[in-house]
Amino acid sequence: MIREPAVAGTFYPSDPKTLEKAVRSYLAKADRQIEAKAVVSPHAGYMYSGAVAGAVYGAVQVTGRCVILGPNHTGRGIPMALHPAGQWRTPLGLTRIDEEMNARLLAECNLLREDHTAHQREHSLEVQVPFLQVLAGDLRFAAICVGTVDLASLEELGHALARAIQSSREPVLIVASSDMNHFESAEVNKRKDDLAIEHVIAVDPEGLHRVVCEEDISMCGFAPAVAALVCCRDMGARQGQLVRYSHSGEVTGDCDEVVSYAGMLIS
Repeated sequence: MIREPAVAGTFYPSDPKTLEKAVRSYLAKADRQIEAKAVVSPHAGYMYSGAVAGAVYGAVQVTGRCVILGPNHTGRGIPMALHPAGQWRTPLGLTRIDEEMNARLLAECNLLREDHTAHQREHSLEVQVPFLQVLAGDLRFAAICVGTVDLASLEELGHALARAIQSSREPVLIVASSDMNHFESAEVNKRKDDLAIEHVIAVDPEGLHRVVCEEDISMCGFAPAVAALVCCRDMGARQGQLVRYSHSGEVTGDCDEVVSYAGMLIS
């Protein structure tokens, strides 16, 4: 099975040379790359969030093996959908689903099921792949589309993910795909986002879940981020770092109703 791109030509360029040039232009290299356990990376159109995604990817050592977790915007498929074996196509070429990691995840988490329908039109995972292709070259990844915000289910997924990764002989980078608060003023977004970011960099999944729900923060990928934080904490992570923060108004000039983006890493 080949998963065809759903948002090439809209969220990012469909021409291979143009896409690779764009990705490389966004990859702001830090003085040194950190061996991180996870990143939180945005998933808007590259013109809005590409620089934030590039900054966080440029700050970490990207391995050839990844697990990408993203929210389910379409409502299609099952609540915890693991993409089945096969390949994903982007304008940069084909890349492989990690069948071995899929098998480990299915063995460790009873809530996960293979389901391609949740992934067919979902952009949140797709937009991460070109960055990983450019940086990792020979890339293998597992892709999980998360359509539940139930804390117990997210904790179960996070614990299972940690067990699966710890059984791997190769390093695995977790990518949690999320934008931050949506469609309020840049000032309101910043206030709300700071509350969420505080819990991400403290590796506090329960705190992130609580503050997003209590403060009505429309962080669309907070559920994948909660699962990723549970996993990272199980693997010994105790701190994170905000790499870059931005919002759509910096591109459009309209700061009255923005979507904001944060690139974060957990080491």
